[in-house]
Amino acid sequence: MARIVVLGAGFAGLWAAIGAARKREEIGASDRDIEIRLVDRNPYHNIRVRNYEADLAEVALPLAQLLDPIGVSHGVGEVEAIDPARHEISLVTSAGAETLPYDRLVLALGSELMRPNIPGLAAHGFDVDTYAAALRLEDHLASLARSAPSPGHSTVIVVGAGFTGIEVAAEMPDRLARAGITGSRRIILVDPNPSVGASIGALARPVIETALASLDVETRPGVRVASIEAAGLRLTSGEFIPAQTVIWCGGMRASPLAASFPGGRDRLGRLLVDPFMRLADVGGVFAAGDVASSVVDGLHPTVMSCQFARPMGRFAGHNAVADLVGLPMLPLRIDWYVTVLDLGAWGALYTEGWDREVRTTGAAAKATKQTINRKRIYPPLSGRKDELFAAAAPTVQAPPPTYGERRN
Repeated sequence: MARIVVLGAGFAGLWAAIGAARKREEIGASDRDIEIRLVDRNPYHNIRVRNYEADLAEVALPLAQLLDPIGVSHGVGEVEAIDPARHEISLVTSAGAETLPYDRLVLALGSELMRPNIPGLAAHGFDVDTYAAALRLEDHLASLARSAPSPGHSTVIVVGAGFTGIEVAAEMPDRLARAGITGSRRIILVDPNPSVGASIGALARPVIETALASLDVETRPGVRVASIEAAGLRLTSGEFIPAQTVIWCGGMRASPLAASFPGGRDRLGRLLVDPFMRLADVGGVFAAGDVASSVVDGLHPTVMSCQFARPMGRFAGHNAVADLVGLPMLPLRIDWYVTVLDLGAWGALYTEGWDREVRTTGAAAKATKQTINRKRIYPPLSGRKDELFAAAAPTVQAPPPTYGERRN
């Protein structure tokens, strides 16, 4: 029996596993012919891009619900090392150390939050990088609501004004209200760049600035964090801000396990893969999602987002089976790129193209964002194999719908 191992149950890993099972059934093979095994440190698929939201009730989906109906085995384990020469993975599971051999591997371990060596960050910082971290923040806010007022009690500082940081800051008024923190509140967004949203582009910045101002989110551009304490945060400008909640959103990098493989990597540590999601000069290994970079339109490499991770996963899973049995593989090509930035109660921002031209804003863009976050990126939850396989077809979706008036 041959074995395909998928490491990671994020957007790329989940869809790689389902895509592989779909292709396995298409060629008439069974799980006795080709085992597909997914390994993740958690027993659930996290809708990670929703971890910033006020309501976390539907952002962790049990893997058994998604994989048992299609004959994909799955287990919880921490990947310690990968040996591509021996085709072996070293794991630590609840039963102890385990060595897992593979015939084909889909690496989909994703990305992780960059955590610089800033005094106090590890001890006093919060984040929304994982479901567990988002729950920890939620519990912290709830505990503040139950405690007596004190300096910085109702002040939240978000560090990093990229996509995640802006969404965290814009959602924070609703998140504080949901936690029961009422009265005078203060939300501050800190970033070392000279303007908030610098990585999102000049066309989008005026919209972001308008939205944050309407939400009473203060900004501190052009400064860095010197240290974080239990009582607050000190900036390199010398300013000390009393705060009991500091949320770190300081950028992402690929899983360190990408370094297990030879070959090129980009500045984010992502492995460079071809249009089939294969690693060059490494037999039997595919990579997808945030751990991989592929030029998908002849010019632009993928970015770390579910927009790319989901199709990368579907094609990687399909191609892993095709490669295993000697069938032609399918190249991934994506000819469109959009961004939809949630701006809390103000609405959202929808852009098109790599220059991020603004198309819709406010309530209209918010409708698109909610369609994406609550429907489009979810796998079928019915438990029906036919629906799961239909969703895992190696195709590229059309751009998400837009609502209301478009800006020219």
